[in-house]
Amino acid sequence: MDIGKYIDSHREDIIRSVQEIIRIRSVESDPEPGKPFGEGVNACLEYALDLAEKLGFNVKNIDGYAGYAEFGEGDETLAILVHLDVVPEGSNWTYPPYEAKIVDGKIYGRGAIDNKGPAIGALYAMKAVMDSGLKMKKKVRMIFGTDEESGWEDMKVYFEKEPMPDLGMVPDADYPVINVEKGILTLALKKQFKPGDCSAVKIKCITGGHRPNMVPDECRCCFLPTGDQDKILNHLHVMRQFSDYDLTAGFCEDKGIEILARGVSAHGSTPEKGKNAISHILAFLSTMGLGNSEMEQYVLFLNNAIGCDTTGKGLNIDLEDEVSGKLTLNLGTINLDEEQGEAVINIRYPVTYSLDELMERIRAAVKDAGIEVEIQGHNEPLHVPEDSELVRTLMKVYTEQTGQPAKALAIGGGTYARAMKNAVAFGALFPGRQELAHQKDEYIDIEDLLLHTRIYAQAIRYLCCE
Repeated sequence: MDIGKYIDSHREDIIRSVQEIIRIRSVESDPEPGKPFGEGVNACLEYALDLAEKLGFNVKNIDGYAGYAEFGEGDETLAILVHLDVVPEGSNWTYPPYEAKIVDGKIYGRGAIDNKGPAIGALYAMKAVMDSGLKMKKKVRMIFGTDEESGWEDMKVYFEKEPMPDLGMVPDADYPVINVEKGILTLALKKQFKPGDCSAVKIKCITGGHRPNMVPDECRCCFLPTGDQDKILNHLHVMRQFSDYDLTAGFCEDKGIEILARGVSAHGSTPEKGKNAISHILAFLSTMGLGNSEMEQYVLFLNNAIGCDTTGKGLNIDLEDEVSGKLTLNLGTINLDEEQGEAVINIRYPVTYSLDELMERIRAAVKDAGIEVEIQGHNEPLHVPEDSELVRTLMKVYTEQTGQPAKALAIGGGTYARAMKNAVAFGALFPGRQELAHQKDEYIDIEDLLLHTRIYAQAIRYLCCE
């Protein structure tokens, strides 16, 4: 069967499969036997493998950490790396995040574009090529990851048990082709507070954020009931008059005042597109007239060194290069009580800089504040030359299928491409489309989904067929 005709005739199957997989809430949870990332993630992996097996692929579950679907023949393998886990849904969705509701030609839901919709499209692209009768010279293997949004433990286990593919493409970024990905560094800024060193304004705790790679859309600060409540409420009134921060007051469980900040979530690689609720709480506190307690000085440091800035200037890491552009920084989570504070930042750094250089700058910036720096995650930068056969082939496919010129791009996002030696991100977000990964009202446009499926089918054809 002609590849294009197969995709057109299976339009409703593709849409239905995307809806079904979105309805599985595959957010990482507590591990269970055989389910290292929890029940929801495992259910999603089992769904994907079951669908792939029904479509006729050879499938394998790698101990619940990952899985694959494969067809073709030959000594070389093209990998298509996708992930089935999603970040938490956040709040204020227009449509329920796990209903997969179709409105105006768009499928809404957490994971629609990041990365379930593109994964299903690529899977049906594989099926279209498999059923076309074309002679294969390579194997094609879709690798289903399950820990992309957290620690990449899935890829570590997968590549301990399975061979490294020869080349790869990842439908988890933008079209046309991403050949450069910045380094990703996740750090915790920690400080222990002296016992009895009380906050002058009676801060009890601060909590905010879901993940380091999400701009936090909520942050809460609770004050002890012995604090000056009139001062807190008067300051809230002033802040609401002279800033655009969404701040409201309520009560904690012990009847102390609680200040809630609401922001706008965004992907951690583009923090400037969101509104950071943690930064708004830090600004609220820092303008109250804090004292000299270690807790308050820690809050002041975070506000002065980071605050609403996303460039890293306050930590002396506002770096850039011609290959990949500027560094970005996202203050993703905070947990503070009367004994300790921990703020976690997510940094996307230019490819010509090293981890050692960044850490030297950051440790120097926090030294006088007595803050401990802990590396919680690190992914090296990726740079595949633009004149490589892989990049040139994918740019050719993109131009043929869209009629638009193709160019290689650099991003701050991190994809599974960097888990291999010869892989690039290829789609699935088209130029001009709104980037809603990790945000409320995430969706995938149905016509874009089908075009993406055609693009991947043609890429498989050019790379793997005689």
